[in-house]
Amino acid sequence: MAEEQKTVREPGRGTLYLTATPIGNLDDMTPRALAVLREADLIAAEDTRRTLQLLNHFGIRGSLVRYDENTKEREGPILLEKLLAGQDIALVTDAGFPGISDPGEAMARLALDAGIRVVPVPGANACLTALVASGLPSTPFFFGGFLPKTKKNRAAQLEAWKYIPATVVLYEAPHRIRDVLQEILAAWGDRPLVFGRELTKVHEEFWRGTVSGAIAYLAATPPRGEFVLVIGQGDAVPPDPAEPAEEPLDTVRRLLAEGVPKKEALARVAKERKVPKRELYNALLKD
Repeated sequence: MAEEQKTVREPGRGTLYLTATPIGNLDDMTPRALAVLREADLIAAEDTRRTLQLLNHFGIRGSLVRYDENTKEREGPILLEKLLAGQDIALVTDAGFPGISDPGEAMARLALDAGIRVVPVPGANACLTALVASGLPSTPFFFGGFLPKTKKNRAAQLEAWKYIPATVVLYEAPHRIRDVLQEILAAWGDRPLVFGRELTKVHEEFWRGTVSGAIAYLAATPPRGEFVLVIGQGDAVPPDPAEPAEEPLDTVRRLLAEGVPKKEALARVAKERKVPKRELYNALLKD
């Protein structure tokens, strides 16, 4: 394979190449990645149609097999057999670096556990692209990938990450972005936020402001393309449990000020503080 590092490999076994592909601009494809794709015995792709377009653009003829979230349990062992038999496999994702928030992570682990050599072929990456252009501190930063799909699980994840002492980078789909931003505002408060969308493409956009500002912006601007959220660090430590607890009604007022809908704020506080929702509602009416 092309200019790979000198590492002892077991005779008769192949190599798994984690091969980065452009996240938008095809000029970001590296010469090394092109060489790997040309010379691989097999190319395992998250989306074979998309990868075929990439191969055609660069005049590469390769043997393609689908390897994605839905097929990894079936295809992983098959690919491992081919690696053990001496075939070299280039693994690519939809866009960017495989193994980051995609099923490539599972294939890399499977290969390593079997003693197969795994070689990264670096290139474009949406997380780092957005982070370095955000203007927010990059040292340290925490990459959380995609939040869970259900609101309940997202709430639990956001609570677990609330006090991470770092800039937080998340990925999000356009059809969920508005809901997710509302949930981030409710869980973390109104932090600095930068989002990038359509990165390296013709309509690349960076928006800079706060979580609440992004909510207002996207209410008037239909969200399109995958989003990378870069969110400023919040409080580094949880509040001291010895401090007097906030009054339930004050908690409702604070949540409302942070943009949480009234019904949701009342329900949340009533459940957490074991106070009748009707009682809170009546007290709020007297404000």
